[in-house]
Amino acid sequence: MTTMDMAQVISQATRNTLGSGLERSARRNNNKVALQYADRYWTFAELNLAANRVANQLIRSGLQKGDRVAAYGKNSDAYLLLFLACAKAGLIHVPVNFALVKDELLYILNQSGAKALFSDSSLKAHIDEVYDQAGLALHGSLHGADPAAGSGEKLDILTMALDSSGNDTTPDLELSDDDVVQILYTSGTTSDPKGAMHTHRSLMSEYNSCINHLDLSSDDRGLAALPLYHSAQMHVFSMPALLQGSFSYLIDTPTPDQILRLLKEEKLNSFFAPPTVWIALLRHDDFVDAELQHLKKLYYGASIMPEPIVHELEQRLPESGLYNCYGQSEIAPLATVLTPAEHKDRPSSCGRPVSSVCTRIVDPVTGEDCAPGQQGELVHQSPHLMVGYWNKPEETAEAFNNGWFHSGDLGIQDEEGYIYIVDRIKDVVNTGGVLVASRDVEEALYTHTSIAEVAVIGVPDEKWIEAIAAVVVLKPGVEVDETMLIRHAKEHLAAFKVPKQVHFVDQLPKNTAGKLLKRTLRDQFAQTA
Repeated sequence: MTTMDMAQVISQATRNTLGSGLERSARRNNNKVALQYADRYWTFAELNLAANRVANQLIRSGLQKGDRVAAYGKNSDAYLLLFLACAKAGLIHVPVNFALVKDELLYILNQSGAKALFSDSSLKAHIDEVYDQAGLALHGSLHGADPAAGSGEKLDILTMALDSSGNDTTPDLELSDDDVVQILYTSGTTSDPKGAMHTHRSLMSEYNSCINHLDLSSDDRGLAALPLYHSAQMHVFSMPALLQGSFSYLIDTPTPDQILRLLKEEKLNSFFAPPTVWIALLRHDDFVDAELQHLKKLYYGASIMPEPIVHELEQRLPESGLYNCYGQSEIAPLATVLTPAEHKDRPSSCGRPVSSVCTRIVDPVTGEDCAPGQQGELVHQSPHLMVGYWNKPEETAEAFNNGWFHSGDLGIQDEEGYIYIVDRIKDVVNTGGVLVASRDVEEALYTHTSIAEVAVIGVPDEKWIEAIAAVVVLKPGVEVDETMLIRHAKEHLAAFKVPKQVHFVDQLPKNTAGKLLKRTLRDQFAQTA
C-alpha cells in the first residue's frame, strides 16, 4: 500500500462527517424510533438506510460533489432526509425559507448557484415564476410527487427513500470534515441575504456542544415544530437529537393549538420555541398548567425573551427547566447557554459561552476589551463558526476582522462571565443623540398587565433624529390607551427612554421561524412619523 493509499484509508477511518455521525447513531440505536412525521415512523437504522438510497440516487442523477442543492418546503421527514442525503453524497444543502417568492427566491437560487431544487408541490406556482431564470439542471419534489407537474420535476425524495430496491449502501466518496455541507442564508434584515458556509466540522462541533450544554438525553421526547430551514431547529435540536439517540415528533406548522395538543397527547418532555411562540402559548386557552407537568425542558432563543415572560413560565411550570440558547446562523448557531439553575439569579442573561466557544465584549470602534458592565459588541472564536459567506469575500473579511467573528450584537458581561444581550446594533434607537436599547423599553412595558406583545423601534423624527415608538398587541378584552401606557413607562424608565408614540396592532409581523420583523415595523410606522 502506497503512502497516499494509507492516508486515504486513515482519513476514511477517522473522518467525522454528518453521515458518519448518523451511521454511528444508527448502529447504536438501531430499531429505536428516531422520528415521527404524520403517520410515518422511522427508526434510526431506517433513516440511515433511506438517506443512503436518496444520496445514491442524487449521484446517479448527475449531481457531483460540491453541487448546491436547494430545499424549498415546510417541515417533513423528506426535508430532513434530503439534508442527510446531501451530507452523504458530498453535496451542499441550501435551505430556502418557504415564505420567499419571486425575486427573493430567485436571488438565493442564483447567488448560491443551485444546480438542483427540491420543493413542496404546494409551492409549484412560485417556482414556475422563476424557473426559467434560475439555471437549474434538476427539479424534484420533496414528497407527494405529481406525475403531471411542470418545471422539469422528475424525482421525489420520499419515493426514493421508501424504495426498498434502491441502493442503501453508504456512497463511496472521499469526504473531508472540512468540506462545506450547508449554506445557511441570513435573514437579510439590512441588505441582501448572505450565505454562511458551514462544514461537517463546524456542525459536528456545535452538535456536541448542544448535547453537553443543553442536557440532551437519549430519553428525551422532543417536539420539532419550528422550520428546519432555520438553523436553531435543525442544528440545535433535530440533528443533535439524531446523534444522541432521542425521539423527535416533527410537524410542519407550529400553531399554538396543535403544539399544545401534541405536547399533552404524546407526553413530550422537550420543546424549543422563540419568545414570540412561548408568549402565544401562554396566552392560549389550552395552556393548562396541570396538563403540561411532564414538559421538563423548556428551550428558547432566536431573540431576546422578556424577563416577565421568563418568570411567568417558571411560575406556571415550576418543575420544568428553562434554557436560554443564544447565537446566530454564522456560529451554527449556538454560542452561549443559560441553564435552569442559572435562571434563578440571572433571568435576563443569555448565559456563558459553551465549552467550544470563546467570546469577548469589545468596543465597536477601538476593538479593545470592555470592562465588566461596559457595553460592547460580542465577538467569537470557535470551531462552530462558518468558514465564510458564499461568494462574498469583502463581507467575510469584515465579519472576521482581526481573527474574531463580529456578531453585530451589543452586550455586557459581568464579573463572572455571564453575558447580557442589550440589542442588535441595528435595533438600538438613536434618540436625541442618546443610544437606547429597545430591549430596556420593552422590558418595562411588559410589566403592564394589559400587554400581550410589544416591539420597540425607532422612527424618523426631525427633533430627536429617531423617536422611540412602541408597537403593542393587547390581551383580549382589554382597553388601554396611549396615555396610560406612556404614564406606565414613565414610572419605570428614564425620561429619554419613554416612548414618544404608541401604536396598537392586532399582531406583530414575524417570519415563519417566529422571529419578530422589526424592519417591517420600521418601514410601516416611518410613514406615520
